[in-house]
Parts: sequence; structure tokens; C-alpha cells
Amino acid sequence: MSLQTPAIPPDLLDLVASSRVLLVHHQAPSGAIPAAPSYPVYGYCWFRDGAFIADGLSRHGEAQAADAFHTWCSRIITDRADLIEDLVSRLGAGVQVAREEFLPTRYTLDGDDGPEDWENFQTDGYGSWLWALEQHLGRHGGDVALYRRAATLTAQYLSQVWSQPCYDWWEEHPDHRHVSTLGAVAAGLDAVLRLRVLDPETAAGARSASQEIRATIRRDGIHAGHAVKWLGSTAVDGSLLACVAPFQTFDDVVSRATVAAVERDLIADGGVYRYRDDTFYGGGRWPVLAAFHGLALAASGREAGAHDALGWIASTATSEGYLPEQVGPRLHGARQAEWVDRWGPVATPLLWSHGMFLILADELGIGT
Repeated sequence: MSLQTPAIPPDLLDLVASSRVLLVHHQAPSGAIPAAPSYPVYGYCWFRDGAFIADGLSRHGEAQAADAFHTWCSRIITDRADLIEDLVSRLGAGVQVAREEFLPTRYTLDGDDGPEDWENFQTDGYGSWLWALEQHLGRHGGDVALYRRAATLTAQYLSQVWSQPCYDWWEEHPDHRHVSTLGAVAAGLDAVLRLRVLDPETAAGARSASQEIRATIRRDGIHAGHAVKWLGSTAVDGSLLACVAPFQTFDDVVSRATVAAVERDLIADGGVYRYRDDTFYGGGRWPVLAAFHGLALAASGREAGAHDALGWIASTATSEGYLPEQVGPRLHGARQAEWVDRWGPVATPLLWSHGMFLILADELGIGT
């Protein structure tokens, strides 16, 4: 879709072009896309980050790169068919499954499980992948049947696992059920249903799970009219913006209230914080979240605000045209040094930041 702007600053067009080049350059021959090419622990491919990166590339004509990513994801899933089928069977029988037994959230670029200990049990990435796959195939076409096996396994897995507490988008708070995670899972299940590749039994399970997720959010994930960080909480999280757009988890009333709550609690001078207690690198503002804010604004007709969000993201770029993971000012600046000592400077470039910039730019008709 496209929203018109009267004048496009040249620096935005340059950043669109350089972001496309950067993302394609760092895509591995396998099709995987690392989270960040030079940050110590981000040399892996997350389904979540990669799904949004691939969507940005798909929107800007890099269909081959997006195809390669989705093919890689499909292989990851089908290579683990026995594990997934076992998990689905055990969960369906009411067997308790240990957190470390579930699918990991990140993989090596060759498709192996990462060797280090990590906060691995996250389900949002698998929902995000199904959503991005459906978007890409709808945009560029392709043989949906190539993904049938992987899509079916993923739908079966998500239909059983969605109600389990797990780590959130930020790999924290594993004992809660997070609204942004539930929104991503529901969006993925809805997307795979639209692809019409599921057998009747799997489709019925996916449809039922999506309906249960949305009912659960309405019952336990709303406070004072807006969505909350996790079920039973009262706080907001920047990742909730993705549930407004592109996932469309909420009705218009809850969406507007959620954006207003995030703007009240987490936005400063155009940048969006993750949450108020964030201490990672001191808790800065994330370009990724500014892009989700822009998408939410565009979806509600606030085009000027969406353009402002895009401009703010571009303003965080380094002289090399690299978008970082986060920038200051920081909510808890005294905690920044411990992360610099541990892993070095903030991840720059963060490829997810570039992918989200491309998504918002396309939504605003820039560079397409």
C-alpha cells in the first residue's frame, strides 16, 4: 500500500537504497540473515528479526533475497519435523514439556542450533515468519506448495504451544504470557489459514487457537482500555505497537488506546523505549520500535506522524549509513557501561533496524 508525501528528502531515498544493499550483502548463502554482522552474540538468524527484514526486502523488489530467507526457514522447520511432531503430541496429551525442549529462537546461518546457552524458548518468531511468508507470496507470487510441509508443522506447533509462558521479544520474563508474543502467533496462524495449505484438521486447530488467543487478550491483556506488556500486567511495552500494525491484533478502540499509552509512557522526541524498567545498555530508544509506531500512525491516518517517525529513524544513522539497535538518552544511563564492558558498543548496524526502516518507507510510498 502507499501513502503519498509531497516531497521526499534525498537522504531518505539514499538510506532506502543503501539499506537494500546492506541487507542483501549480509545475507548468507544459506538464505539466513544475521541479526547484526559485527556484534558478538548477534551472528545468528532469529526468525523474528529475519521475518521483518525479509518483508522489507520483499516490499522493495528484492524478491530473490526474500525467497531465499523463506526457503531457509522452511528447511529449519522440516529438518526438525520429528521433534515438532513429538512436541505437538506431548502437548496435546497434556504432558508438561521443559522449557529447553522447545524449538530455539535463533539458529546458526547454516541452520544448526546455537551451541551457547540462550533464552531460547520464544514463539513470536514462528508466527512472524508465517505472517511474512504470506505477505511475500501475496506480493510476488510463488509456489505455495513448496512451503506446505513447513507451514503445516509450524501451525501445528503454534496451535499447541501458544498458551505456554515463554520469553518475550526482549528475551526476558519467561514466566509470563506476553501480549506482543500472542499477537505475533495469532497473526501467523491467520496468515497460514489464508494460504490454504493446511489439511482440515490442522486448519481447524489453527483457527481455534487464533480465536482463543484473541479471546485471552481481550480477557486478560487489556487494562484501562489499552493492551499491556503481559497478561495481568498494567504496564505497556513498545512491542505492543506491532499488534496495532502490521498484526492488527486489536479492534480500533484498543489500538488507539494502546498507541496513546505507548506515546504517553515510552516515547521521547520521536524515539520509542522498550519499557520503563529497561536497563539493557541503559535503556535507550529503538529505531525498530519507531518504525512500528510509524506503521501504527499510518494505519490510523496520521500520515504526518508516520513521516516524522521515518525521519527520526534516519536521523539515528551513522556517517556510514548504519542504523543502530538503540540510541540515547537512556532511562537508566548508569547501567550502560556494564553492557559495553561485556559485549562492546551497541550493535551497529542492526539489520532489523534497516528492515523496519524499509517496511515503513514502503508504507509511505518512499523508494518503491
